[in-house]
Amino acid sequence: MQYRTLGRTGIEVSAVSLGTEHLLDEMAAGRDQVVGRAIEQGINYFDTFYGHPGFRDRLGNVLAGRRQQVHLAAHLGAVCEPDGQYRRTHDAREAEPFFHDYLTRVRTDYVDVLMLHNVNGTAELDGLFAPGGLLEVAKRFQAEGKVRCIGLSGHSTLANRLAVESGEIDVLMAPVNLACQGVAGFKELMAACVAHQVGVVAMKPYGGGSLLRQRGVVAVDDYALGRIDTSGGPNRFSYSEAITPVQCLAYVLSQPAVACAVPGCKNLAELEAALAYLDASEAERDLDALLPAFAEPPVGQCVYCNHCLPCPVAIDIGLVSRLVDTFSPAFQARYDAMPVKASACTRCGACVKRCPFAVDVLAIIDRAVELYE
Repeated sequence: MQYRTLGRTGIEVSAVSLGTEHLLDEMAAGRDQVVGRAIEQGINYFDTFYGHPGFRDRLGNVLAGRRQQVHLAAHLGAVCEPDGQYRRTHDAREAEPFFHDYLTRVRTDYVDVLMLHNVNGTAELDGLFAPGGLLEVAKRFQAEGKVRCIGLSGHSTLANRLAVESGEIDVLMAPVNLACQGVAGFKELMAACVAHQVGVVAMKPYGGGSLLRQRGVVAVDDYALGRIDTSGGPNRFSYSEAITPVQCLAYVLSQPAVACAVPGCKNLAELEAALAYLDASEAERDLDALLPAFAEPPVGQCVYCNHCLPCPVAIDIGLVSRLVDTFSPAFQARYDAMPVKASACTRCGACVKRCPFAVDVLAIIDRAVELYE
């Protein structure tokens, strides 16, 4: 295993670490195997955001006698509903009891990193940093010896950078992957982390799993890009060669600010695929053939920029295209809420002429009608 210093915290973390999101729905034995095997292979940083009591109990069981071998990151603001569903909250009164519950169930008296959970915009950041907000609670826990350092997780490149530059956080958990290259502000965010000695924990190293799909055109959502509160730039990428977990991790771990990556591994096979990075050859890590696909929007692919507007009948073409690319019956209500549906298109062709990426907009319109109407 390779180890790196987590920013100014001085904590040494394994370059390949573990996100545990996908372990919630695994059988207890499967969870134990993945976590146990990870520790055996030298993984020592575990991101554990779930508030689910059963998950926390099992984590406590598997870490029994091994707590000093690992660094744990808990999340202030991730809570669990009575029916077991995850919920995000930035209400300190709701969040605080779940932190105490974490310490009890995981059988520890401290966490190494306490993340201010899932901050997705500057307004949310302001609320967390305001008097009585989650930052104040986290600092109290730190003063009490229950927290070694304070971090923040979020999918907003702008809010993440403001948090880093505030000097209030020691660790940032943010999306870092091949597709982030074209995200406005991404390079500046990484530079700010280096300048302020904020250690980066790279989540979404596989683009939420999208980058590991078969070669062709792949859509990566805004959460995985760190672009939850901004628009513009590509969401779709086209490449002819399949991408491997090793290549994804090679890109992520080449970023100077990144201390570790936390791929979500739901079974031993996925864990071993991530660990393969450590012994991979230079040829297996090589990215030269892949980088151009993520440097510029691919011609003919909609990037939802809406430069094709204005539409004479006021269709939100970017939204229509996004709903087509990410089609799911679950998005029907969102489509139905659109004031002007795709079927209102008059086929004037103005959008096609304006599109800077030579997209066949009318074909997208037709597909939306077929899928949603």
